[in-house]
Amino acid sequence: MFPIRDNIPSQQFPYVNIGLIVVNTLFFLYEFTLGPGLDQFITTYGFIPARFLEQQNNTFDVSGFFPVMSSMFLHGNLLHLISNMWMLWIFGDNVEDCMGHGRYIVFYLLCGIASVVAQTISAPSSPIPMVGASGAISGVLGAYFLTYPRARILTLVPIFIFFYMIDIPAFFFLGFWFFIQFIQGYVHLVTISTVAEGGVAWWAHIGGFGAGALLIHLFRDKHWKP
Repeated sequence: MFPIRDNIPSQQFPYVNIGLIVVNTLFFLYEFTLGPGLDQFITTYGFIPARFLEQQNNTFDVSGFFPVMSSMFLHGNLLHLISNMWMLWIFGDNVEDCMGHGRYIVFYLLCGIASVVAQTISAPSSPIPMVGASGAISGVLGAYFLTYPRARILTLVPIFIFFYMIDIPAFFFLGFWFFIQFIQGYVHLVTISTVAEGGVAWWAHIGGFGAGALLIHLFRDKHWKP
């Protein structure tokens, strides 16, 4: 299922959400200029669980925490960037509405950090660089799930060889999305060695979504009304 749009208009201009999309895009354009140096750049600024735990085990190293933040703004390829930014575009403006601009940026970063923690717990010995905004965006989805459950998501749904445009309730669309992440994460955890395999950081998505669902209660403006 691929979301096209929701039916909840923004009540205020989403400065922060658009800013996040712009910053992620600029980072990707910079990556595009690196050529052969891209792999080293991703290794340096992507988050690697095994490297981080080794650094902190030997001695507390503040610099080791920098990739926790920088990894949220890097992407592996154009499709990775577009899919993440599209989800942020659809769902992020409404979450920013219910929090306000300042709270939203803090919320977004905390969800990204939570996603890194979840992925590290699931694969502590992984040497694979973790990059992408999807963990933080998963937190946005978790907040949207609880805040706008009755919103309608116009969704492109494949049925056999045909595609249909269907209005789906947000609680079903996002609930199904989370279910898929959990199933994939569980299968990956019990059947695949993350030391040898890369791929999608499923537990980052799960951790981000859970963090968003919890933090929304703290960050939502008490004067906000749907």
